Amino acid sequence: MLKNSYKMLFMTMLFLGTLISICSSSWFSVWMGLEINLLSFIPLMMKMNNLYSSESSLKYFLTQALASSVLLFFIIMFSMLTLKYMYKFNSIMNIIFSSCFMMKVGMAPFHFWFPIVMEGLNWINNLLLMTWQKIAPIIMLSYCMNFYFFIFSILLSIIIGSINGLNQTSLRKLMAYSSISHLSWMLMGILNNQNIWMIYFIFYCFLSLSIVLIFNNFKFFNLNQIFSFLNFKNLIKTIIFIPFLSLGGLPPFLGFFPKWIIIEYMVSMNYMFLLILLLYFTLITLYFYLRISYSSFLLNYNEMNWNFNYYYNNNFFLFSFLLFLNIFGLIFINLFFFIL
Repeated sequence: MLKNSYKMLFMTMLFLGTLISICSSSWFSVWMGLEINLLSFIPLMMKMNNLYSSESSLKYFLTQALASSVLLFFIIMFSMLTLKYMYKFNSIMNIIFSSCFMMKVGMAPFHFWFPIVMEGLNWINNLLLMTWQKIAPIIMLSYCMNFYFFIFSILLSIIIGSINGLNQTSLRKLMAYSSISHLSWMLMGILNNQNIWMIYFIFYCFLSLSIVLIFNNFKFFNLNQIFSFLNFKNLIKTIIFIPFLSLGGLPPFLGFFPKWIIIEYMVSMNYMFLLILLLYFTLITLYFYLRISYSSFLLNYNEMNWNFNYYYNNNFFLFSFLLFLNIFGLIFINLFFFIL
C-alpha cells in the first residue's frame, strides 16, 4: 500500500469538487462542489506535528464554512422568489453571491483570513491555495457581475495588497498580499473580457509555481533566511530572484505579458483613471520585489566554497529552465504573435 495514499484520494476529490462547481447548471450544485473541494483540502492542510498548520486549517474551515452557509441560505431564499421579484432583487443577489465568492478566494474586503492561513502552511499547500483553490470562485464571480461592486473590490484589493506587502518579512505573507494584488487584475480582466482573466491566471500559476518550487527547495520562509543564506554564486541568486521580478510585472520578463493585455483592453474601454490607479499601486508591489532583489544582488556576503556544490542538486536544471522561460518567454510570445 502506498505511504501517502490518503493524499492521492483527497487530491482527486479536491480536483473533482472544482470540476463539479464549474460544470454545474444550478447554484445548489455549485455549492455542493465547493463543499467537496473544502472538505478535501482540510486533511491536506493538517500536519500531525505542526500546530500552526492545524490552526490554519481551522481558520480556513471556519471562513469557508461561513461563506458557504451564507451562499446556501440565499440560494434557498432566492429560489423561493417568483420571476417578478427575482428580477427586482437581481442586483442584490449578485452582490451577495459575489461577496461569498470573494470571501472564498480571499479578495478584499474579505481578505482577513488569507495571510494568516498561508502563514501556517507549507509551500505546497500554499501553492494550491494560491492557484487551484481560486479557479471555481473566480469562475462563479464571472456569472454574477456587478460593475460598481467589482470596481470597489478591485481598488481595495490593489491598495491592500500593495501597502500591506511593504512591511512584511515573512515570505508566505508577502506571497499572500501579492496574490490579493493579482486578484484585482484578474477581476479587471473579467470586467473587460472573460477570456483575459484565464490567460492572466495561467501565467500567474506558472510564476507562482516557479517561486514556490524554489522556496520549498531551499526551505525559505523569511527574508532574513534569504539574506543570511545567500552566500553563494550569482547564478543561484538569479534563479531565485528573476521569478520575483517577473511576478511583479517588470518588463521584459514574462509576468509583464498578462498585465500588458489587460492594459490594452482597459485603454480600449477608456478606463483611464482606474488604469492609472492600478499601475500606481502595482509599482508599489514591484518596489518591494525590487528592494529584496537589489539588496541580495548588490550587498556583499562572506562566501564559503564548501556550501556552493550543495545547490547543484537534481532541481537545479528545472530551476534553470524556469528562469529561461521567465526571461525569454515574453520575446517568444511576441515573435509568435508577429508571425501570426
